[in-house]
Amino acid sequence: MPRKSRSLTDGGYYHIITRGNDRKTIFKDSEDYFRFLEILKRYLEKFQILIFNYCLMPNHIHMLLQAIKGAELPKYMQGVLQVYAHCFRKKYDSVGFVFQNRYKSLYIDKESYLIECARYIERNPLRAKIVRNLREYPWSSFSYYIKGKDNGVIRRDNPFYMSLASTEVGRQRRFIELVLEERLYEQIIDDFFRI
Repeated sequence: MPRKSRSLTDGGYYHIITRGNDRKTIFKDSEDYFRFLEILKRYLEKFQILIFNYCLMPNHIHMLLQAIKGAELPKYMQGVLQVYAHCFRKKYDSVGFVFQNRYKSLYIDKESYLIECARYIERNPLRAKIVRNLREYPWSSFSYYIKGKDNGVIRRDNPFYMSLASTEVGRQRRFIELVLEERLYEQIIDDFFRI
């Protein structure tokens, strides 16, 4: 049975999720995380994609992005994932699939969901109990929003982030409050995505 084609919209916002094949680890050390971030940046130069939030977990990835040209999203993701998979197989002398199936791309049709999606993405290390304080997790966009720590992946703020307060300090404070607030639906979403 052929795959259902993705519905792509110019200027559309998407929650991207992909995970390791059979839920296996795709980032084994800090060099792997750095390599993936470098690949993300390299492909941002080639395609009209804006990443607003991301979180790299040991066995899966979340990104909130905007495809300025919708048709470029699959090309961007294909390039990023293929290059990283090649590097991973070469480094660990492995064969077969690194990523399980194709990535999920959930279209976000309401701007109000942009901040909910962002908070869900940023909370991943807390929910997985990898860290007790999100400030300690270096592989997400959390430090970009709360400290202005730029690594070149985020080139424009999440549009809804700008509406949180009139000053940068106010936005940072409000973003921290939103992200740290637990929501009952989070486990349901994790179960749905089988993360």
